[in-house]
Amino acid sequence: MIDPPDEARALRMPDASDPSELPAPGSPTRSPLSRCWWPAGAEPADVLMAAYHDEEWGVPAHGDTVLFERLALESFQAGLSWSTILHKRPAFRRAFAEFEPATVAAFDASDVRRLVGDAGIVRNRAKIEATIGNARAVLEIAREAGSFDAWLWGQLDGPPRRLPPGSTRDDVPSADPLAHRLSRDLRDRGFRFVGPTIVYAFMQSIGMVDDHLPDCWRYEG
Repeated sequence: MIDPPDEARALRMPDASDPSELPAPGSPTRSPLSRCWWPAGAEPADVLMAAYHDEEWGVPAHGDTVLFERLALESFQAGLSWSTILHKRPAFRRAFAEFEPATVAAFDASDVRRLVGDAGIVRNRAKIEATIGNARAVLEIAREAGSFDAWLWGQLDGPPRRLPPGSTRDDVPSADPLAHRLSRDLRDRGFRFVGPTIVYAFMQSIGMVDDHLPDCWRYEG
């Protein structure tokens, strides 16, 4: 059983009663609890969704372990809700050795059987095997480029794109040209469950694009 309060402490929501946690000066009309459509539409008690939006989504993330975890979780999300994956994240971390790529890359058939039997995670054999294979592909890129982080962020030809003022959720794409290019490159390198939509969600997660809406307190237009 996942313990949401523990995870909520790791991904803390802003405290509207604390002035130090209010949005930066210059955005007085935005409430610290005015969020994008997807956490706003979640269950009111889903503090994990709100905290993930506030502290992680769209924030540049670095480190091969962090990036591998985000990619793995986005891959596991295919066909499921993000809330489901987020609430299972502590179990995923335990099951996949905190997503340390070298450790996961060494998983064998016995680990696959263990993971398929783990009720705390998504027990999809294809996704489990893909995650192990993707860890090996991450290591290959790291050997080639120095780190998966350096290679991935090197695909950007400028700062992360942000939505212009006046944008709505209808202006947020499901994929963009970079997501399509990265998807092709990753698949050519042996990655699986990395279609353009998954890759774009991964890019949003790690801040390669910032799709916070203009009426969101996290917006930095």
